[in-house]
Amino acid sequence: MSIAIITGSAGLIGSEATRHFASLGLTVVGIDNDMRREFFGDSASTRWQQQQLSAELGDKYQHVDGDIRDGMLLKNIFAEYSHGIELVVHTAAQPSHDWSAQDPIKDFTVNANGTLNLLESTREYCSDAVFIFTSTNKVYGDTPNRLPLLEQDSRWEIDPTHTYSNGIREDMSIDNCLHSLFGASKVAADILVQEYGKYFGLKTASFRCGCLSGPNHSGTQLHGFLAYLMKCTMTETPYTVFGYDRKQVRDNIHSYDLIQAFDHFYRQPRSGEVYNLGGGRFSNCSMLEAIKMCEEITGKTLQYSYADENRLGDHIWYISDVSKFQHHYPCWRLTKNIRTTLTEIFKFNTGRWQEVSVK
Repeated sequence: MSIAIITGSAGLIGSEATRHFASLGLTVVGIDNDMRREFFGDSASTRWQQQQLSAELGDKYQHVDGDIRDGMLLKNIFAEYSHGIELVVHTAAQPSHDWSAQDPIKDFTVNANGTLNLLESTREYCSDAVFIFTSTNKVYGDTPNRLPLLEQDSRWEIDPTHTYSNGIREDMSIDNCLHSLFGASKVAADILVQEYGKYFGLKTASFRCGCLSGPNHSGTQLHGFLAYLMKCTMTETPYTVFGYDRKQVRDNIHSYDLIQAFDHFYRQPRSGEVYNLGGGRFSNCSMLEAIKMCEEITGKTLQYSYADENRLGDHIWYISDVSKFQHHYPCWRLTKNIRTTLTEIFKFNTGRWQEVSVK
């Protein structure tokens, strides 16, 4: 029996990965204790997704209600399935740079110590398995804000003559900047994943993602930009935009496109790799542009206010240069842009979110 261990299996990326790799014939052992609910409240719970996975996949999905900080639990799981484990997809995390300041120890132990536990279990019990880690562009801290940015009517943009005009590459420094505590804990995890590849020879990759999105996202105020924006527009919930005159830019990668990238790496793995992976120039938007699209798709007006003070360490402009990954895996392509993603979020969640708003 071929096994994929997927952490955060009921989250946006974890659930997409679970369905995909189960469809390839792997049995997925999903580790998820719905900690997102603890971080962000009941509306962010992923239990609904866990129940759907169990119903859809049957015995191809084996759920473990466990915490990745529990090293002994992980050792027991890996020991049980050791000879069959072909893949580890690590998506579990404390994912918000705002929330991390509330409890730095929990943030670090989940993001850094949890990752170390998984790497050690992989090294001890299934050293031939492929290890994929969902890192973040926050490892670069606020360094992107030092780029030569130009204010336009609806967005900030980079000087078109700059070397990063096609997006930020992996050669941007992660030093001497403001990371947020979340960024720091993810840096630690990111470097560990690289080191276990380079030092121990494991087949590892850190995917430094921009904004992740898709219809399965349990978006909330502190995490899940597009999903939460669409939810607020649909349910007429007040929304606050923080700083940069509402023109801050993010690239967004659909969960489907990210998992396709994971699949390419799984089939042809490398050791200790790092990839910036986001929507790139294909799929990006400013806050103003995203609001306009949400309103057009729903036929409603977003009830939002503007706070002039930006979130601490927040990026003014971030677009990923995905060319390194495309060079290594030339058959991979981005397929879903911002409007397509927002439309999917709207159609998939209309009934569920309207039911919640009525309650």
